[in-house]
Amino acid sequence: MIVVMQTAPLKPIVSSTHIAFASFIGTAIEFYDFYIYAMAAALVIGQVFFPASDPAAQSLNAFLTFGIAFVARPVGAILFGHFGDKVGRKATLAASLLVMGISTLLIGLLPSYASWGVWAPICLCLLRFGQGIGLGGEWGGAALLATEHAPAGKRAWFGMFPQLGPSVGFLLATLSFLGLSLWLSEAEFKTWGWRLPFIASALLVVVGLYVRFKLAETPAFAQALVKQSTHAVPLKPLLKHHLKPIVLGALAMGVCYNLFYTATVFCLSYGTITLGITRPDFLTMLCVAVLFMTLATPISASLSDRFGRRPVLLIGSAFAVLAGFTLAPLLASQSIVLITLFLALALFLMGTTFAPMGAFLPEQFPVVVRYTGAGLAYQLGGILGASFAPSVSQLLVNTGGLQWVGFYVSAMAFLSFIAVWFMQETAKIDD
Repeated sequence: MIVVMQTAPLKPIVSSTHIAFASFIGTAIEFYDFYIYAMAAALVIGQVFFPASDPAAQSLNAFLTFGIAFVARPVGAILFGHFGDKVGRKATLAASLLVMGISTLLIGLLPSYASWGVWAPICLCLLRFGQGIGLGGEWGGAALLATEHAPAGKRAWFGMFPQLGPSVGFLLATLSFLGLSLWLSEAEFKTWGWRLPFIASALLVVVGLYVRFKLAETPAFAQALVKQSTHAVPLKPLLKHHLKPIVLGALAMGVCYNLFYTATVFCLSYGTITLGITRPDFLTMLCVAVLFMTLATPISASLSDRFGRRPVLLIGSAFAVLAGFTLAPLLASQSIVLITLFLALALFLMGTTFAPMGAFLPEQFPVVVRYTGAGLAYQLGGILGASFAPSVSQLLVNTGGLQWVGFYVSAMAFLSFIAVWFMQETAKIDD
């Protein structure tokens, strides 16, 4: 007689610690993938994939490929949001991470213009679009994973964990390029060294997938499934009934994105090419500066749970308007200390205006369209504030000087201030 022992299936994990870590690790990995491309665009993409053009044109072409992913991100938000609002948060988040990871790995393996000719930049643009699709589905799901599990009065604090992911992802990306810059010669870095962070991301994706497959569905969406209140096509009721929060949310996000990509992509390119600061020195400056973003994130999230989302965001946006006027004099000083001061100020204000968005944007939408709505507003804000911020800044500095880049930062911050002013305070809403 043979006795078959059956073991019960593993129960999904619902502990607050695991949920916080899962929402953090996914955004950290995906933004690491995104930022290593930003670094490569500022440092080497133009030389590898657009070698026939002069240095200024190389930088501009590289920044334009950087912007392609931001155009793709709203498409990803709609695509993954459809399944996230119809099927569930858990499986959709795993799929978005996989799409991002495969696209990033293939960029690292993509032959150069010298090997493939015009097909190399064409494939680069397609893979960059794939990165945008994946990241477009990531943030909304990660934010919902955290906030829909959060206890009352703590949604911004739990929503902070996916907001910490970008700063940690950026730090990892910066450290990887800093290490390569210190250990490799310029020729080695250009030939193969820049590819290593892209290839290494595959290992991080495996970790992220393992963590996410152990999650339980969020209580809010599980209840919607029980009530059979989901929509066949969530985008239709979203656009019909919730267009205003999408538009205002996108405008509100502009300040975060513009501050970050001006400081980390444009300033990196300008500092190393125009000011002649060595790559390791500038990357070290960015590593210092991003710590201020990491510091601001929990402080801002805690304050927004205590005093409301709008007051924190309005104050942060107002200071960002003023920060724009400091860009030209601090960068033009060519002082390592003063430039680092500007980078730290910009990233601190980025963290201040970014952290409350983990709760604020999802709270603008009902459960059954929340994945699509929050993700779409967030990613449209990326097009507005970040997609072409480095290329616009490069054009402005070429035609009018650094002061116009500063005016551009201030204008974006003011636009976000106005948007937040007209948005609904949601800190005390229970949903």
